[in-house]
Amino acid sequence: MNSSYYSLALSVAVIFLGLAGCGEKKSIENAPPKAATQAAPQAPTQASTQGASPSAPVPTTPTSTPSAPPVSVTTARAETRDMAINLKASGSVFPLASVDIKAQTSSVVTKLHIRDGDFVRAGQPLFSLDARADEANLAKARAQLAKDQATLADAQRQYKRAQELKAQNFVAQSALDSAQTAVESANATLAADQAAIDAARVAVSYGQINSPLSGRAGALTVTVGTALQSNITSLVTVTQLDPISVNFNLPQRNLADAIAALKSGGAKVTATLADNGGSFQGRLSFVDNAVDPSSGTVKARALFANKDGRLWPGAFVEISQTISTLKDTVVVPQAALIQSARGTIVYVVEDGKAILKPVKQISSQSGEAAITGINAGDSVVVDGKQNLRPGALVVERPKESKTGAAAPLAAPSLAAASAPLAASPRSKP
Repeated sequence: MNSSYYSLALSVAVIFLGLAGCGEKKSIENAPPKAATQAAPQAPTQASTQGASPSAPVPTTPTSTPSAPPVSVTTARAETRDMAINLKASGSVFPLASVDIKAQTSSVVTKLHIRDGDFVRAGQPLFSLDARADEANLAKARAQLAKDQATLADAQRQYKRAQELKAQNFVAQSALDSAQTAVESANATLAADQAAIDAARVAVSYGQINSPLSGRAGALTVTVGTALQSNITSLVTVTQLDPISVNFNLPQRNLADAIAALKSGGAKVTATLADNGGSFQGRLSFVDNAVDPSSGTVKARALFANKDGRLWPGAFVEISQTISTLKDTVVVPQAALIQSARGTIVYVVEDGKAILKPVKQISSQSGEAAITGINAGDSVVVDGKQNLRPGALVVERPKESKTGAAAPLAAPSLAAASAPLAASPRSKP
């Protein structure tokens, strides 16, 4: 009985052990993937350690980062040459003289000698007025002169007779003195008559209105028969066109250069009309004696020959004046300059790298700038500078040709590009 009891107990123990082993295997198979993931990295290491030879190097992950690619830029070389300092301003054409013709006497227009817009010469008749009353006054003055001339002749005869009688003591001295007074009074009367004649001639001359200058007449405001009032009624305006002036303003900082140029005969000034109206060469002729405090400018005037009449009073023009010249200065394109918080800088290409250099701008004209801080022959970056940093690698791209298209870059041909594809073996399905 004891032996059967022990056999039964041993059988039960074996069964429990078998059930426990099956449960542990099932729990391992149903374990979460995280555990497998955490255990997985160790397996290759152990396997590689066990399978690799002791002399084989163990691969490691590189720690250095690749360098930045070079920046594509265009450059220009700094040049040493003379640079003219040109002053540009807006001005207006202004005539040297413009006269508003008015009558100097009250009369009536009897004849017109010009038409609207005619070019006239100095002294040319413009209008004729009714001067009959003035001509009559002139004739009257002449008649009075003739009468007084006769009176003078009689007084002179009386004086001569009185002298003869006084020499014979037939008359008193007072009679001789009276005769002499009559002669002197007659002479004074003749002088007054001559003055009256001159005044009458002036009044008569007012009946003929002549041009005071050479120029172009404007629109006539009167016709034949128009009654005029002295110095009130305007007849026409005559404007001088050749030579003609252009008025403009100079900045105060250029005043000294302008005065120096004026003393040396006047600097050359170029006036350009809008809409391709043409350019004209003249000279500076006047600089005002005071600076306008509200604008910081001073008035100036240039004189131009205008024989063909292309410069018209009131027209706006662009003024360009060479006030000085910078000798042997370093000149670069204006586009190469960069305005930074620390001032003006440029990038200079040295050994394929962009080097930042501070510069000072002296002047700029027509897309070029005169600077100091770099040497002639340095290659400055013109295009692409916004992508640069100090020390960055650069590669210069070809400049544009005259036709505006960029020169072709050196690129592999289509056959060369497709060669690796043709040489590579085709994978089998």
